[in-house]
Amino acid sequence: MDESQPAVRYHTLTNLLDLPESHPDVSEARSRIPKRGWAADILARQKPDGRWESDQSVYRPKYTASNWMAIVLSDLGMTRDDERIARTAELFFREWMDEKRKNKFDAEVCMVGNLARFMTRFGYQRDPRVKRLFDRLLEDQKSDGGWHCWGSAAGTLDCWEALAAFAAIPEGDRNREVRRAIDRGAEFYLERRLFEEGPSRYRPWFRLHYPTHYYYDILVGLDVVTALGFGGDKRLKPALDILRRKGRRGRWPIDRVHPDPPSYAWGRHNLRYETKPFALESAGLPSKWVTLTALTVLRRVANARQEPLHSDSTVTAESGRRNRSRPSGPLLPCLLVSSC
Repeated sequence: MDESQPAVRYHTLTNLLDLPESHPDVSEARSRIPKRGWAADILARQKPDGRWESDQSVYRPKYTASNWMAIVLSDLGMTRDDERIARTAELFFREWMDEKRKNKFDAEVCMVGNLARFMTRFGYQRDPRVKRLFDRLLEDQKSDGGWHCWGSAAGTLDCWEALAAFAAIPEGDRNREVRRAIDRGAEFYLERRLFEEGPSRYRPWFRLHYPTHYYYDILVGLDVVTALGFGGDKRLKPALDILRRKGRRGRWPIDRVHPDPPSYAWGRHNLRYETKPFALESAGLPSKWVTLTALTVLRRVANARQEPLHSDSTVTAESGRRNRSRPSGPLLPCLLVSSC
């Protein structure tokens, strides 16, 4: 077993092998996330007050300041049980969610969605201040079911952060308003096949990337929609076909650290601020994290359609939510050993 990235091991054991949190292997992997690998490297750069990089801003520079590090740590599986995460959460409560000062309760949806998502994953979903973030996301959903970071009356696939935030809420904590927003939001993505918007295809949406920051691609869409239980919807087929074509022998690469062209991604269009790229893995090479996400998506689809995970057959089942079944086939070699 590869011990270098316990976060990948933890999510593989839980998301792909269905082992419960109480299983000794799961407990051991989770306990090692802050001690070794990507999370440990990020935490080693944390300042005593819970910040990264800047003492003046939790947002800049992109993409190495506190906001961006918190998003990645929440993806990897870190929670408030670690005192360093608790310090970072308190930092955001002070900086962005204080009623007595300028706050983010009415900020653009992409920022509010990311904040709500990582605070929920950290374990604060029942805090009234985090609930206010979700109220903002509910209020800002467009009539077509989507969201938009700016002043548009219509939604856009590019504004995925609200739906991803709702996906982070444990199912038992979702009230009727949240469930309705999820259904409307998922339908917005499904009726557009996750990438059909505008007169032509937007090329960055077909470049798999991580960290996601606030940028969309088809794997981001597939991950969110299938996490919400819509893996059986036949309208996912075009995006799934693209995802499968990108895989090679059970591995998926990072196409770009950032999906947009370099001139846009790293700041030529925003020269007022310094921009610093951040990556966990190298572009153009097989990626443990992208492979894990792709296999997780395919696993959810297989569960919803009652197929083996390795099946390449085309299924046109109506959308629905099915009971989970254990995967079959030799699917996980590069995630659980060091050869990926």
